[in-house]
Amino acid sequence: MYGAIAGDIIGSRFEFNNIKTKTFRLFTKECSFTDDTVMTVAVFDALFLHNSEMSDEEFKRILVDRMKYHGRKYPGAGYGSRFRNWLFTDTTEPYNSLGNGSAMRASGCAYAGDSLSEALKFARLTAEVTHNHPEGIKGAEAVTAAMFLAKIGKKKEDIRKYIEENYYSLDFTLDEIRENYSFDVTCMGSVPQAIVAFLEAESYEDAIRNAISIGGDSDTIACITGGIAETYFGVPEDIEKKAKSYLNEEMNNVICQFYSKYVLI
Repeated sequence: MYGAIAGDIIGSRFEFNNIKTKTFRLFTKECSFTDDTVMTVAVFDALFLHNSEMSDEEFKRILVDRMKYHGRKYPGAGYGSRFRNWLFTDTTEPYNSLGNGSAMRASGCAYAGDSLSEALKFARLTAEVTHNHPEGIKGAEAVTAAMFLAKIGKKKEDIRKYIEENYYSLDFTLDEIRENYSFDVTCMGSVPQAIVAFLEAESYEDAIRNAISIGGDSDTIACITGGIAETYFGVPEDIEKKAKSYLNEEMNNVICQFYSKYVLI
């Protein structure tokens, strides 16, 4: 979703230069898309190719193919070392990761699923090809659940309750953690924070500012928050247009195809 992608782009310049404030310019010449966007697009591509007659294993083969196809086009996008090894070798086996890479690429799953159970299945499958650790799967499912519930019109308190009952404790505020929160690339150390950044927001832009203001893995947290916030609030036209300008034609075409199949219906 452009909401997730805009979050990644806006957060890109803060990943290794954290700030602890909500006051900053959204887009500058230092911004760029990162591995979060590349893999989000790859998952969109695989979901676009999915059909109801396809087995889960066949879908996972397509997913691996699309991830390697898109990922290898952008070798400098900022992949983690274990994912980079998977991406640029012939291996297709998962490596038991619990990193937040499974969560940052999951935004398409909420739209591809006609029901919550189907959306969560897609989340699990998209995680399992690399991040088959239970915490890696859990992170992808939590993001997808929050987005799906937002998609069907649930209120924030309903979303919070579902996440707390099924995935993570959210018994903290951003103000409480901001001073001491630090870089954490695990799902359990960044997904709850991204969800709370959405829950405390009054708009899409406010959600992104929340996400970046706590520091940490800023592009990924903002990517996760941005996907949920888009589904709940929508993305302002100027932010979507600016995010598109950072992408090339192929990426924008994949996103357009995904929207045409799952979103604009």
